[in-house]
Amino acid sequence: MLSRVNGLHAGSIVGVLKSRLDSALRGVDDHSDHPTMFCHHEMEARDGTKDSMAPPGWSGCGAVSAFDQAPVINRVETFSREFVAFVRVSASDGTDGWGQVSPYHADISAQVLHRQVVPWALGQPASDIAALVSSIPEHEHKFPGSYLRRALAGLETALWDRAGKIQQKSVCELLGGTPGPIRAYGSSMRRDITAQAEAERLVALRQQFGFDAFKFRVGAECGHDVDQWPGRSEEIVPKVRRALGPDVSLLVDGNGGFSPSRAITLGQMLEDEGVEHFEEPCLYWELEQTREVTQALSLDVTGGEQDCDLATWRRMVEMPAVDIVQPDVCYVGGMLRAMKVAKMAQLQGLPCTPHCANLSMVTLFTMHLLRAIPNAGKYLEFSIEGPEYYPWQEGLFVESPFTVNEGQVTVSDKPGWGVEIHPDWLADTTYQVSELPH
Repeated sequence: MLSRVNGLHAGSIVGVLKSRLDSALRGVDDHSDHPTMFCHHEMEARDGTKDSMAPPGWSGCGAVSAFDQAPVINRVETFSREFVAFVRVSASDGTDGWGQVSPYHADISAQVLHRQVVPWALGQPASDIAALVSSIPEHEHKFPGSYLRRALAGLETALWDRAGKIQQKSVCELLGGTPGPIRAYGSSMRRDITAQAEAERLVALRQQFGFDAFKFRVGAECGHDVDQWPGRSEEIVPKVRRALGPDVSLLVDGNGGFSPSRAITLGQMLEDEGVEHFEEPCLYWELEQTREVTQALSLDVTGGEQDCDLATWRRMVEMPAVDIVQPDVCYVGGMLRAMKVAKMAQLQGLPCTPHCANLSMVTLFTMHLLRAIPNAGKYLEFSIEGPEYYPWQEGLFVESPFTVNEGQVTVSDKPGWGVEIHPDWLADTTYQVSELPH
């Protein structure tokens, strides 16, 4: 049953003074006689960043001449479990939208959302998404790391859903794209599987869903040249290639498992087997190591899924450390920040193939992103793991948006994200709410 964690029921309603977001960023004057008060029924704090980028043709509420003429954010709710937390953002005009904080320890990200993101969003124009995304990390500049961005993604993606519902357009249309099909690659998350078993299940999935591209794991996570078990990497690559044949695109993920010298040696074998994508060969924070591998190999070296700092992204792209950038919409802080990374890459002639390693809303966000950016990579990452590996991703939606047909998934033309969160799932969560006073 739904667990409610809010001050109305816990007796801890707190009113706090909240500074207005910088009105100069959006051309909206603050005509209030006193600072906005809000009730945060669980926790409180601040947040901030600056990387403004509005999508093509998106004006937000720039045409609004006065603050109190625009619908404002008046309520933010989270529905949390350990791995997934959904966010509902409501505005003063009665409209709302659904988003998601980053998966994995999502219940912690939900707390960060209420403490460090929501205080800077309540009372602000609900349509001015770009201003919020730019301003909130600046307010929370002492917290430049991952959790703040994971939380920010929940607010931002919910606001895009609201905007789409209001305009009766899909999010990808609001971002300058069009609905339609996307080629997907089947992405394995497992290292606890033998080469033979992995090859057999990829063959079966190709026959069942028509995938013509697959990614599988080599090395060990942050393995420092220690394989999952001795010889696995050298065994699995040729075995998968022989099983699937020459017409299937192969990608491998090292998850930071190798030194540059070992990655280069393995990479040469990958090239010989026709592998086209070598993801995160070295520790991701060692950009110079990754660049060394990139410069030594002819196949595409890729990375960036973990990175949430735009300055790091800028350095990565300008080096360049990789051939293909892989921002994760939820890790990096939402759609606009992911689009900013894609734009950086585009200016350097690099494609963008985002990371999205499970079938929560992050894959849906990525589908819309790929239909909206001009330098979209060749395919969408699409997890092949089911309930035996990811039981927590089951039962999230009333109707799944992830139907695979001939190796493709489709971005629908339904308003917003085009999905409905399953009420049974919502009913068995921890609930938190922050809102303006009534």
